[in-house]
Amino acid sequence: MSSIAFALAVLAAGFAVVYLLRHCGEAESRARSATKTLATGLLAASALVAGAPSLLVAGLALGAVGDLMLSRSGARAFLAGLAAFAIAHLAYTALFLTIGAAPARLMAPERNPAALALLALGIAMGWRLWPVTGALRWPVLVYVGIIVVMGMAALSLPIPPTGPYDPLVAIAAAALFILSDAILAFELFLLPATHRLRRISPYAVWTSYWLAQALFLGAFAGLT
Repeated sequence: MSSIAFALAVLAAGFAVVYLLRHCGEAESRARSATKTLATGLLAASALVAGAPSLLVAGLALGAVGDLMLSRSGARAFLAGLAAFAIAHLAYTALFLTIGAAPARLMAPERNPAALALLALGIAMGWRLWPVTGALRWPVLVYVGIIVVMGMAALSLPIPPTGPYDPLVAIAAAALFILSDAILAFELFLLPATHRLRRISPYAVWTSYWLAQALFLGAFAGLT
């Protein structure tokens, strides 16, 4: 990784920390939106400068778009953010498939428990979210399916790798991304407005999400 790409990644980490300490859990504002978007957008810039796979750059850039949309209020912004993240997950899935991910590997004894656990999580999320998401139920259900597919693709990566990437870091990134999405769904649709967990849930969502994006960069752009 070049010094410029590394500097962009460090700058992204700086914005991520600022967002965590200053804006996480705060009301909507331009500063909040800008900080959140830059924290991921600069990861995309780092990947681009580093010559990382175009699908990785696309996934990170779409994540930045999703961050911007979800930092704003309203159903239209939410749907736009959901769509951006859904396409980002599809980009990561395509990336995994282009480097040798094979569904047949999920039947291996060392991978099958994780695959079954992920499938169970997806079913549980769909079952719990369906009755509480109203007009958003179909977009949310499709999104749940997409993140499960992305996770399965990550779990089916070849180990040892067939190219210059780290499959274990990629799997960890996928797991953190799914965890972030699960916590966010719980916060948005299931957690009562006055529940004390709302004091910490935004921090859990942001930390797991941004680390996931940073690990994707590290897995494919030489930060690890």
